[in-house]
Amino acid sequence: MRTTPGSPDQGAPGHVLDERSWYAANDVLAFLLELAALACLGWWGAAVGDVTALRLLLGAGTPLVALVLWSLFAAPRARLRPRLPLVLAVKALVLGGGAAALYGVGHPVAAVVMAVAVVANTAVAEVFRRRPTASPTG
Repeated sequence: MRTTPGSPDQGAPGHVLDERSWYAANDVLAFLLELAALACLGWWGAAVGDVTALRLLLGAGTPLVALVLWSLFAAPRARLRPRLPLVLAVKALVLGGGAAALYGVGHPVAAVVMAVAVVANTAVAEVFRRRPTASPTG
């Protein structure tokens, strides 16, 4: 396919816009996965145990602990700025815990789908993070 002088190609600003769109879409997916992990952790906590008080405690406490860990170490505006390995460990604990919780409530296929989505999303985010930003001149 031939390109005309005004058509976007690999070096044109239109390509950068497309890349930013993918980056934004990946960020939205990351946020949705975070919310899903918290919901799954709460679901698991509410389903565990025979005592109602324990179910309430785990149903509210498990996602609350995950939320505190996330906000301290893994959120974009985290209070603490640890090195990347610790950030990834917290993400693995919270997001992986969400997938494990989904498995724990009896949905193994959904748990695998969530785990694959988490790994793919995190890998894409790391690729975007490591890429040098494109200059507006190409």
